[in-house]
Amino acid sequence: MRRDVFQAIADPIRRDILSLLADTPLTVNNVAEKFDVSRPAVSKHLKILQECDLITVERNGRARMCMIKPQNLMPAFMWIEQYKKLWENRLDEFGDYLHELQTKTTSNEPKK
Repeated sequence: MRRDVFQAIADPIRRDILSLLADTPLTVNNVAEKFDVSRPAVSKHLKILQECDLITVERNGRARMCMIKPQNLMPAFMWIEQYKKLWENRLDEFGDYLHELQTKTTSNEPKK
């Protein structure tokens, strides 16, 4: 099955794993300890992240170390970035609209 970065980040547990690994490399066991799901479930998430080339898992003695490959998140970042300006403009317009409504409401209130 061909996977891509968007499939990888679609799942909240995988996003949380990436956040953990952004701070420091962790063993598979260290990653699994952080979640309330089974170790096999975490291993499956790690496998998907590895298939999407977002992490590497390397043997270090008996431990398997997981390390993020942040550069491979770039396609998702670039795709999201193109919509950032659009949403910023819409949120600004919405903020202006709310301010206008608030101004109308306070100007229509009876004076004491």
